[in-house]
Amino acid sequence: MLAYEALRVEAHRPRVGLETDHRTIPHELGWIGSAVHLQKGCYRGQETVARVQNLGKPPRRLVFLHLDGSEVALPSHGAPIRLASEGEEGRQLGFITSSARHHELGPIALALVKRNVPVDAELIADSTAAAQETVVEP
Repeated sequence: MLAYEALRVEAHRPRVGLETDHRTIPHELGWIGSAVHLQKGCYRGQETVARVQNLGKPPRRLVFLHLDGSEVALPSHGAPIRLASEGEEGRQLGFITSSARHHELGPIALALVKRNVPVDAELIADSTAAAQETVVEP
């Protein structure tokens, strides 16, 4: 099961219940086109999905994180994401959704961060340094 989770995280595949919560919209996870049919009528959340699709961008985006391998423990689900330049006392910009140890990549994670977080920003996941890779464009 641990190997499956590591491969899922490496493939940037969101999992219902981990990468999603009661506020998640499909645009944040890159599910438009693969899990949501924009032409289908009348479903829960249809107005929100259509509004974001036609007028704007989602408030959060999914990112893939390469975590510093010197830490023993992986960040847990819900661990805060902050800018490395602001340190551990900085403003929370998102949270870890899944983390795993990959056999080639080492410690990796998926996280939801605010859309306005720069794509080249160095982050801190809990207390672990993290480099981000864009999954969903801001």
